[in-house]
Amino acid sequence: MIEEPAKPRFEGTTLVIETSSGPETYDSQFLVAALLVCVAKGDGNISEQEADKMLQLVEEHFHLHSAESLALLTRAMADLAENPDLNSLLRELGHILTPEEKEDIAVMLLKVAAADGHTSVDEMDMLNVAGEIIEIAPDTRHRAFERYFAGQES
Repeated sequence: MIEEPAKPRFEGTTLVIETSSGPETYDSQFLVAALLVCVAKGDGNISEQEADKMLQLVEEHFHLHSAESLALLTRAMADLAENPDLNSLLRELGHILTPEEKEDIAVMLLKVAAADGHTSVDEMDMLNVAGEIIEIAPDTRHRAFERYFAGQES
């Protein structure tokens, strides 16, 4: 949990925030996990299918073992529960992403939103919020939707 944050600073691609309990570090892996959790939880709960999809996507995208992926997603869930307004932190982390990485993340978000077979309005709203937080350009969103739907046809 972030407590009484000082001015955040980047050390390479890691965001460091000094708190009264010591430094908190966040990176692009945390950013992706937090955004996936936000979208999955957009309708009020995370279904088993959404949880499975998040684990799969984090493992594949970051080449992590299952336990590491689970730990990352668990940390994101805990931080979001304790600090429901992490948008400014996530926005800061979004600045380190390339347009290609943002497109990949958008595709991942779409997969999580659809993982349980239905996509609620609230999940789609969270998908849009996530895109705004990391400033996904309209053309990048369009390419992400094209990639997602092209993958659904096969």
